[in-house]
Amino acid sequence: MSNPNARTRSDVDADQDKRTSFKAMMAYAKPHKWTFTGIFFCSLLGISADLLQPYLVKIAIDDHLAIGQTSPLFLVQLAAIFLGLAIISFIFTYIQNNLLQHVGQNIVSRIRKDLFRHISKMSMSFFDRFHIGSLVTNVSSDTETISSFFTQVLLSLIRDGMMLVLIIVFMFQLDPVLASYSLIVLPVIAVVAVLFRSRLRTAYQNARTRLSRLIAFTAENLSGMFLIQAFHQEEEQKKRFSEQNALHLEANITQARSNVIFNRTFDILGNAALVMMVWLGGRAVLGESLQVGVLYAFISYIRQFFQPINQITMQWNTFQSTTVSMDRIWNILNTQPEVADPKPEQTSSLEPRHVMGQIDFNDVSFGYRADRPLIQQLNLHLYPGEMVGIVGTTGAGKSTLISLLNRFYDVDKGSIEIDGTDIRQLPQAKLHRIVGLIQQEPFLFSGSIIDNVRMFREDITSEQAMEACRFVGAHAMITRLPKGYDTHLSERGSGLSAGERQLISFARIVVFQPRVLILDEATANLDSHTEQLVQKALESVSQGRTTIVIAHRLSTVMHADRILVMENGEIVEEGTHHKLIEAQGVYADLYTHARDAGKNSTKSG
Repeated sequence: MSNPNARTRSDVDADQDKRTSFKAMMAYAKPHKWTFTGIFFCSLLGISADLLQPYLVKIAIDDHLAIGQTSPLFLVQLAAIFLGLAIISFIFTYIQNNLLQHVGQNIVSRIRKDLFRHISKMSMSFFDRFHIGSLVTNVSSDTETISSFFTQVLLSLIRDGMMLVLIIVFMFQLDPVLASYSLIVLPVIAVVAVLFRSRLRTAYQNARTRLSRLIAFTAENLSGMFLIQAFHQEEEQKKRFSEQNALHLEANITQARSNVIFNRTFDILGNAALVMMVWLGGRAVLGESLQVGVLYAFISYIRQFFQPINQITMQWNTFQSTTVSMDRIWNILNTQPEVADPKPEQTSSLEPRHVMGQIDFNDVSFGYRADRPLIQQLNLHLYPGEMVGIVGTTGAGKSTLISLLNRFYDVDKGSIEIDGTDIRQLPQAKLHRIVGLIQQEPFLFSGSIIDNVRMFREDITSEQAMEACRFVGAHAMITRLPKGYDTHLSERGSGLSAGERQLISFARIVVFQPRVLILDEATANLDSHTEQLVQKALESVSQGRTTIVIAHRLSTVMHADRILVMENGEIVEEGTHHKLIEAQGVYADLYTHARDAGKNSTKSG
């Protein structure tokens, strides 16, 4: 049996979260309060100029035309006043719209900037939970929706809300009885809005969620297009895309249907109110209890009365979409990194240039999930300038060790120290200056080769970057390119081979000079010739540095000072290549298997 109180508490918490996210987004508008004040007064002057026009006609009809004052001078004066009011309305409406667009775009630009900065600071566990496609939607589509709030919804609330109030004032000024009748429709409007609120929000939520899934699916397929074509998965992926697209289409149709019903309901209410006012006003004019000019002005105001209401209700749809986007963005901004920099009083004074390179894993335990520990009470000590190879089957915990040393994740128990300093006492920026990482698939950004080597830092000169490329043997390859170091690379450096991209990543290491160097499967995708080039670069780069090499290819670690063999998160063997071969253990089996596989490959070739 369900507990209604629990459901109520859940609803209250959800509403509280919505209010919190809305307040957080509105806080971005606070620095622009004087601009919003200017927008308010521009709206007031522009609307007043518009609403004075029917009242002016009423005066002309009842106080002049009805008593026979039809001189050309009067008509010229009336036309001049009308033109003046139209010009005033145009000028202040133009200023108001420009001010609102300026402030709205500035607010959204700041939100987008803060969102990107916040995402870039998140721990790796964050990206385990949030899909890349969803984050792309947050940064692009959701922020654009919030832009619509500031440039459309807020304008409607200011302008149409003010117009509604002024119209009511003018109607009561003309005839309090008819004005009272016209307000009967307001409670009906409120009831309709409340009834549609939940349905509209659900429709927008579904549409946004399915859009995120569609974007995520598309991004995933574009990234893996090589694999899709290699295994002839085009039709299968097309089918899956069609399913996602159909779900998104269905959500959009449901959303559009809800909008149409909502808006047309207000159209019917507006027309009904107009008919009632014409009937009541017409009877009053025939009974000579109401002047013709008053009826004309009143009908004009009634027609205008439902315009701001209709505009506000139409913007209600955008507001629903905005609140969904605000919730999604606030959910990101409110997520704190699991790995955080130490407090100032807990920060170590260790400087990167003074690091010797002693690394200690002390009783380290860790698991990506609390109920599934991967590493338990591991002790490992690496000495300054030592090259250590780590081998083992997939899932043995090799890359996890590297992630912990880079502090992509924090250990559950124990500690990791560099020169006796717990890495949790080092700011992450300083830690990543100490520890340099070269991965299996080096990431190159869109830009020139020289900028990719120095990572777009202007304080690193071109000469320093070129010298680093010479040091690792990449200079000859780069100078053969059409524009040399100024050659522009596309996304991920697709114009270069795997070995060339890897050499550039080695050059980065030389430029930034970390004291600890990590190679995570850095030669796994290279042919034997390119591997020799990278191996030579590794020998140059690793001089004077503590170096950790993770490799499937045992040839990469055969000359290491020490080789560690991992299984199930534990170090099961340790020693030099020759000692481990003599021990006839796990490493010897891996070596024999790799050698036999190489022979078979040569024969088949």
